[in-house]
Amino acid sequence: MSVAEPMLLAEPRLAVLSGSDVPVKAVGTLGPAGTSSEQAARHVWRTFAADGPPEIRLFDTYEKAAEALRSGEVSHVVVASAYSGVNDYYMDTRLALCGAFIQDTPLYGLARRRDRKALPDWPRIATHPAPTALIAQLLPERFTGYEAIKVTSTSAAAIAVGDGVVDLALTTQPAVAAHDLEFISRTRTIRMLWSVFVAARV
Repeated sequence: MSVAEPMLLAEPRLAVLSGSDVPVKAVGTLGPAGTSSEQAARHVWRTFAADGPPEIRLFDTYEKAAEALRSGEVSHVVVASAYSGVNDYYMDTRLALCGAFIQDTPLYGLARRRDRKALPDWPRIATHPAPTALIAQLLPERFTGYEAIKVTSTSAAAIAVGDGVVDLALTTQPAVAAHDLEFISRTRTIRMLWSVFVAARV
């Protein structure tokens, strides 16, 4: 099925809300390295013009990133709007929304290990829950179906392929490069809204 691709955005502008005067110490988000969230966190660092090299802290889950924000380990947290648990951030009175922006993700696609040439007709595919619908869009027609294996991030999906736990990963271009994988499908970006949170003032 053909899917219309969005035009790539220029450098996104962050809509700044109350709490934007909070000094940027470190930006937390979902890891490990290579996630779309990491790229969004780097944009937040650049936007707030923090001095020095980017201080990006990556966590196994968005929930752990929220814990780090509440404890003061990080000053800002970036969360994707597609994340099913983002409502917890909005409802937590200890957190405050300080900004939002639209940014295209890195390229997504289905990737395998470079040394894994033969794939089953019904592969096991690691994916973060949010972009699961992309599997049906991107899976080449030669496959008869698939089993989706839920993991905590797109980078965790790439690691699962590298470790031989699954056949394929729905993952991003940075994660493919980091884990020496290769795409076996076409690729596409996702136009995503990102929310930026700080600790609420008492």
